[in-house]
Amino acid sequence: MRRNPIAIALLFGSAAVAACGKPGGEGTGPDEPLAAFISKIRAVDNHTHANAVAKEDPDSDALPLETIFPFELPMRFRPDSPVWVDAYKAIYGYPHQEISDEHMPELQSLMEKAAREQGERFPEWVLDQVGTEVMLTNRVAMGPGLTAPRFRWVAFDDALMLPLSTRNEQAASPDRAKLYPALEKLRTRYLSDLRVARVPSTLDGWLSRVVTPTLEAQKKKGAVAVKFEAALVRSLDFAEVPADVAERVYARYAGGGDPSRVEYKQVQDFIFRHIAREAGRLGMAVHVHAYEAPGNFFQASGSDPMLLEPVFNDPGLRATRFVLIHGGGSASSHTGAMLWKPNVCADISAMVLFYPPHRLAEVIRPWLLEFPEKVLFGTDAATVGPGVGWELGAWIGTTTARRALAIALGGMVRNGELTRAKAEQIATMVMRTNASKLYGLGLE
Repeated sequence: MRRNPIAIALLFGSAAVAACGKPGGEGTGPDEPLAAFISKIRAVDNHTHANAVAKEDPDSDALPLETIFPFELPMRFRPDSPVWVDAYKAIYGYPHQEISDEHMPELQSLMEKAAREQGERFPEWVLDQVGTEVMLTNRVAMGPGLTAPRFRWVAFDDALMLPLSTRNEQAASPDRAKLYPALEKLRTRYLSDLRVARVPSTLDGWLSRVVTPTLEAQKKKGAVAVKFEAALVRSLDFAEVPADVAERVYARYAGGGDPSRVEYKQVQDFIFRHIAREAGRLGMAVHVHAYEAPGNFFQASGSDPMLLEPVFNDPGLRATRFVLIHGGGSASSHTGAMLWKPNVCADISAMVLFYPPHRLAEVIRPWLLEFPEKVLFGTDAATVGPGVGWELGAWIGTTTARRALAIALGGMVRNGELTRAKAEQIATMVMRTNASKLYGLGLE
């Protein structure tokens, strides 16, 4: 911790975070006996950006969002939201009802004490504080403190779709102008890891010498899934492109030059499906960002889960398990439609940070009524800035998820749609065992 612990306030123009009571707007409360049961479930968090204890943590993210700050945030995640104070209380024992300049030194002291006492065990200590047994973390590579079996790796693989110049892709928006260079940097790293001096001259060479070996290396190092943040830089409509079409475009620009966006999409679409097939062969799930944010120029229509339907329907990809990360956000009903596909699941990450419990309960209730075995708990916990670490998001997201489940399932019990025993079973599936089965974690 190097600066003011309320870095989020600095990022978004507020001097301090003020509490104004417990989160409200929940209407009818949850089924309390059911809530008590859910609170004891040792969770599996399907999606986070947990940090290692290494200084600066250089392998933490493929697309660091600070490069496109500032951008709009939902009200619940803004500096004046009481959820931040509640999280500091729960994690660090912060004793005050507000965070002000007067109390910041005390908060900083509490955080430094915890970091000092826990040392490399700090990440596992956080899991114990929030009631999580296993946490999946999206990273370029794992690091100190993030060790199995409690932490599992999800590797970033958007860079594998980008063998050619991204100059025209960058020109599409100011956000993409900042994000694509980070992906090119990661592509260079993947080539270096394989000791491949330059981009192969043929598409087959790129697939056989770079893509497949990288996926195999990720699997060998413990990756349980691969992650695509593609919606931040392009649309999710990955078309089925004939090999000869993609090969011609690749060959035209492999030695230099800038493919048009139409041409590059053909290459990317072809490579994406190859990656998905290889991930299925290797037993890794494919995670896809499906939410209408973040960024000032994010194209929300391009993140609609329905755009992925041709991919899900591809007979050649039936061995690949897909997870719609963040549940589609405002397109959550489209996510529900995609859960009819035999190889598609969805998690509730990010929504648990941005939505209050009752709103989240409304979103997930149709999913729980239809396909409870395909719904996964997740938080999207991430470090917002110095002193505003991923541990806070982990607590906020986990607490919100448990309460939302108690509201949704409790209402279903009251309506006679479920027995209490079935509600407890579904809660356990969502919070724990669905993910255990998907990733082979062996948890009961």
